[in-house]
Amino acid sequence: MSPASACATCAYCYFCPMQFLKRDVNRVLFLFVLLTASLGFVSCSSFWKKDNEKEALARVGDIYLYRDDVQALLNDTMSEQDSASFVTNYINNWAARQLLLSKARINLPEQQLLEFDRLVEDYRTDLYTRAYKEALVQQKEDTTISRWELEQFYEEEQENFKLKEKLVQLRFIELPRQFLNKDEVISRLKRFNQEDMAYLDSVGVQFRKLNFNDSLWVPVSRVIREIPPLNYENEKAYLKKSQFFEMEDSLGVYLAKVGDILDVNDIAPLDYIEPTIRTVLLNRRKLEYIRKLEIEIIDEATKQKEFEVYENVQ
Repeated sequence: MSPASACATCAYCYFCPMQFLKRDVNRVLFLFVLLTASLGFVSCSSFWKKDNEKEALARVGDIYLYRDDVQALLNDTMSEQDSASFVTNYINNWAARQLLLSKARINLPEQQLLEFDRLVEDYRTDLYTRAYKEALVQQKEDTTISRWELEQFYEEEQENFKLKEKLVQLRFIELPRQFLNKDEVISRLKRFNQEDMAYLDSVGVQFRKLNFNDSLWVPVSRVIREIPPLNYENEKAYLKKSQFFEMEDSLGVYLAKVGDILDVNDIAPLDYIEPTIRTVLLNRRKLEYIRKLEIEIIDEATKQKEFEVYENVQ
């Protein structure tokens, strides 16, 4: 068993600096449609301009669709009939989009068109600049986070790491119902010295499931998924510190030796929350690098007389 994501069990996620970079999904999709439509309309005189050396498949006004543009979309496994059907549908859809775009340009209010154009331009600029910044970050990004950085951040932000779900440390084995030497396994799972570990490893191929890493913190929800007879109504009776328990159902026999327990609102252990802290620190480092980059770009442009702010700006 492996621990579930730490973000699901702590109150820290809202602290993450990357939250400030999120965009509303519907707005992004809407702007993407606008960008696609705008690019198709603006490029009438270039991308769709009729080229006598190319074979045109269709025309809407001064906009042409060429065979080369559709050919790249065809699959080699398509039959001749399927290809012909695909091309026909593509042409009809293309024509409908171009005609609707033309009608929209004519019939929508001028103010609304100007607003759409502004949104499209803003989104296009955002796409380009974001891609460029990401490329620069990937070239320069240092993904090394020291243990000292992890521990310092953990100490400073502990109150944001309160658990929303109980965590458990335990050793666990699921046996098939017909397993013959159950008592021997129980005895060794409880004692668990070096000799016991060697024995359990040697017969582990007969187990349906096992987890001997009792230093690992596991959410109760995960334990319940692994042990079907256990549920939220009875878990308090079984999941107690240093307790051994056995449960059984039609699928198998479940043996577990509980080590330690952390309750809801306890501070999550560093080892459990470490992936979240590491992500937060990397995101913070990334944002700091981007801010520094933006300042340097402005300074350089100012020195080169490429950027200036006029005195009459209020």
